[in-house]
Amino acid sequence: MSNMKHRDNALKRVEINEIRRTLRRWYKSSLGRNLLEQESEQLDAVLNTLFGYHAVQVGFLVGNDLLASSRIPHQIIMDPARGDDLPIHLFAYPDALPIQSDMIDMVILPHTLEFERAPHEILREVDRVLIPEGHVVILGFNPWSMWGLVAWFRRKIKKTNPPWCGCFLSLLRIKDWLALLGFEVIHEQTFFFRPPVKQVRIMKRLSFMERLGQRYWKGLGGAYVLVARKRVTTLTPIKPNWRSRRSFVGKLVEPAASNRNLREK
Repeated sequence: MSNMKHRDNALKRVEINEIRRTLRRWYKSSLGRNLLEQESEQLDAVLNTLFGYHAVQVGFLVGNDLLASSRIPHQIIMDPARGDDLPIHLFAYPDALPIQSDMIDMVILPHTLEFERAPHEILREVDRVLIPEGHVVILGFNPWSMWGLVAWFRRKIKKTNPPWCGCFLSLLRIKDWLALLGFEVIHEQTFFFRPPVKQVRIMKRLSFMERLGQRYWKGLGGAYVLVARKRVTTLTPIKPNWRSRRSFVGKLVEPAASNRNLREK
């Protein structure tokens, strides 16, 4: 919680935009390209199963479009950065989406939550704009991994650059926030089990760790993809059980005095 408060107090919007620019440059490095390759594979498998009319990517990440494998026809890329000559369709902040409520079929957050001041508020906005049964797809860095360990260590010894300066959010925390908003998690997967080293030759030699990780330590990958569905609770009308009112009035009994008078006549 202290890390969250520190981020709220320290990061301004200009600083967040600069962090995103630096992150985009990092994705052009050898390590960034290796991660992007696996993220694209994970997204391809997920996005092919989601349908609808409108999809929004909140946060531009890399040159190639992460929504390329989606079957949803109308796609929008949204980012607050200006002047970077990026293929962005709409300039907006992630925690204040200029979209009507219940309009979007799918929202993808590619490492958007780690570098924002209030990630839970972004999820609230996603919940607002999604239609009932709409989906959110989240890419994130896993703090419970070798990547998370490197990030923690680098933050301790010096001020560092993205992605290591981000606040890595665990799958458990993300799922807790989504559960509070009424989402149902339908898919989660961690990947990239190799340590984050820059040397291409070493990365190739460590490729066997991907197979071992998928088999023996599935939750310890350096990154994850999570898919959740917006649930809508419908109210089922309950038919009232009307009971017939018991009759408290029996047959009228003729007064004894009137009977005696009739007999005397």
